[in-house]
Amino acid sequence: MKLLLLFVFGAAAYAQGLDPASLLHPASNSWPTYNGDYSGKRFSPLRQINKQNVRTLTMAWAFQTDVPAGVGLKSTPLLVDGTLYFTEPDDVWAVDARSGRQNWHYHYHANDGLHIGQRGVGMYKDRLYFETPDAHLLCLDAKSGEVQWDMELADVKLGYWATMAPMIIRNHVLVGISGDFNDLHGFIKSFDPETGKLQWRWDSLPQPGQPGSETWPNAEAMKHGGGMTWITGTYDPDLNLLYWGTGNPNPVLNGETRRGDNLYTCTIVALNPDTGKLVWYFQPSPHDVHDWDAVQTPVIVDADFKGQPRKLLLQASRNGYYFVLDRTNGKALLTVPFEQINWSLGVDSKGRPVANREKDPSTAGTLVEPDALGATNWMSPSFSPDTGLLYVDSHHSFGLYYDLSNGKPEGFAGTNLYVWSRSALNAIEYQTGKIRWSHDLGPGGNWASVLSTAGGLVFTADTHGNMLGLDADTGETLWHAYGGGEVSGAPITYELDGRQYLLVGSHNVLYAWALP
Repeated sequence: MKLLLLFVFGAAAYAQGLDPASLLHPASNSWPTYNGDYSGKRFSPLRQINKQNVRTLTMAWAFQTDVPAGVGLKSTPLLVDGTLYFTEPDDVWAVDARSGRQNWHYHYHANDGLHIGQRGVGMYKDRLYFETPDAHLLCLDAKSGEVQWDMELADVKLGYWATMAPMIIRNHVLVGISGDFNDLHGFIKSFDPETGKLQWRWDSLPQPGQPGSETWPNAEAMKHGGGMTWITGTYDPDLNLLYWGTGNPNPVLNGETRRGDNLYTCTIVALNPDTGKLVWYFQPSPHDVHDWDAVQTPVIVDADFKGQPRKLLLQASRNGYYFVLDRTNGKALLTVPFEQINWSLGVDSKGRPVANREKDPSTAGTLVEPDALGATNWMSPSFSPDTGLLYVDSHHSFGLYYDLSNGKPEGFAGTNLYVWSRSALNAIEYQTGKIRWSHDLGPGGNWASVLSTAGGLVFTADTHGNMLGLDADTGETLWHAYGGGEVSGAPITYELDGRQYLLVGSHNVLYAWALP
């Protein structure tokens, strides 16, 4: 009888799926959304794996996808009811989190979308939401992987594609879009999770006469677009504000035909998730001409700032600056570089960097620090409330930027050459922006996201394909393991049956580690 009750209870829990209200306070036996919770901290309170024993980690299981490893596992797995859900372009897997055994695999049909990567799924009750390379939003049954509905986000023939993990807030499925190579407009859309009906759309470029249009020279300049929304945002349930970063304006490397700040490109926006109405904005890169999207995770922190308790938003931006904002109104509290840069003359009265126009792209080529990949990129940072440090995958780099537009205001309007780069994990003091420590990750660009834990650890990877466990206070390497290829995804951790697991994707293999 007891066994029967356990079976019935387990089956009922599985059938229930994910209650959207549980996203407010995720349990330690789950990782139910892209960043683990709404804050974007990627911090786990688990401490079974800690500084003293991390050296003894052993492999619990490994799961190899049957997809060629050209793109690799860029997704953050979700964990709900003991099942992991993770993705590659065109593919979704459901895998048992204890054993690594496959429950089901969904494969999308052949399509013309750009297969550059895929960052994961969102979940509502017993349904999953998946963005496809050809810019569709699919709703899948979480128990079987069967398609429930299919909605087009944008026309792939125009040059749109999609890679991000949808975000769930109550009864809203929130999605963004990609499309760098043509004159396209970015947007955020909200869909009904049951029916797929569009609830609202927010456009990152204003229409003529709307607020923000005055930051463009004319309507023709605005037509060339930009402002893609390709990384999942964060959410403050107390303020009921959704925070999202947007991408660069077009033409990318020539700003002559679009003089002005070019709102709302390269901007952090705060939206009402029920209506899509813009509440406030802050622009980390006004009039960007270096392809430095401001899509990096806007991390939510409630903590003291200069002696006062504040509702903060932290972003280490692609342009090399670290920003601390008051997330109630978007006012800048701190703006300082976190990596070496040569393109800025300082900061204005609003906390925005002031560009040195001599570092704009030119026909002869301009040497700029950092390169077009930026001082950081889409890799998720992590904030530890225990140390007060924001851990950021950082790049010290130089690039040559060329303006090849010949007066034509389309597309990239130029090119960039990567001259030199080296990666590090920078531990940034949240109140000052000072680098507490920096751990060298090797030559070239690194693509691993970051996880911190109450066990005093930070997990990431280096450019050689090594998975790393570092001391959160000092940056010292305490554990490492080679995964067989580039680590371009995000580590997560969870606890099941009293055992803590560390999950890391490398190349096209998902590894689960635990204590012996």
